Amino acid sequence: MGASPPKTFTLSQLALALIVILLWGLNFVVIKIGLKEVPPFLLGALRFLLVAFPAIFFLPRPKVALKWLLAYALTISLGQFAFLFSAMSVGMPAGLASLVLQAQAFFTVGLSALVFGDKLRASNISGMLVASIGLLLLGSVSISASGSAITLAGFVLTLCAALSWSCGNVINKKIGATSVLSLVAWSALIPIIPFLLLSFAFEGGAAITHSLMHLTLSSVLAVAYLALAATLIGYTLWGTLLSSLPTHMVAPLTLLVPVIGLSAAWLLLGEALKPLQMAGAAIVMLGLLINVFGGRVLASWRRALAR
Repeated sequence: MGASPPKTFTLSQLALALIVILLWGLNFVVIKIGLKEVPPFLLGALRFLLVAFPAIFFLPRPKVALKWLLAYALTISLGQFAFLFSAMSVGMPAGLASLVLQAQAFFTVGLSALVFGDKLRASNISGMLVASIGLLLLGSVSISASGSAITLAGFVLTLCAALSWSCGNVINKKIGATSVLSLVAWSALIPIIPFLLLSFAFEGGAAITHSLMHLTLSSVLAVAYLALAATLIGYTLWGTLLSSLPTHMVAPLTLLVPVIGLSAAWLLLGEALKPLQMAGAAIVMLGLLINVFGGRVLASWRRALAR
């Protein structure tokens, strides 16, 4: 018989999760900075170009069937960021983007239940419900806040990005144990050409030439962060967590990303953070604690009452 899946996080796994949350929370402010000078599809092409090169010259090709490599790249890379960058280019605020994108946690859990038959415990369901209340509070306050108006196009495109991310999560789980760093680097080769084609089709050769000829230090640093920190480091750690823990334990952790995203957008971009938003963030964290530790706490209480 195989080993039973872990029921809680180790300290090292929690540390990895917190690093991912911080990197991805700051990611949205960096995207907004990058989009000031680089159009969205070109930004996507530059991001994955830097992810793939020179990494593929030092990393072996992952032992993954070509169909799964393509599926992973077209969902978690091309789909997610084509939609997300487009959403933010048409007015989706950075903080709100970090919030709405976390719908992927709900999509991922649902898809995993359908594909893998993952079973949810009462603590998982109740934790997700509590966290969703916090997300609704964050969203309702943010949407009404001055200077943080959300457009319908931006909202829908961000939800499409969340669905693409969740499909990539399920494919990552399907792939199973492999070199995650190699998977991230080699899969980055695939979206480069589609992003460039999209850029030529929707942004035009003149815009591409102008952006490349007038890159500033802030644009270069933004692309470097998106490629190295948010993608190579972030997705490598994320894939490691997904391959070693049940999906329903890992996916909800990204609900903490908007806490960082909203705070960073407030501090760095001037997007107002209201007191009720802080309350919403606290409720999200409570939901995460219930999801991750609720079963363990409940079991401890039951043992104590049985004595």
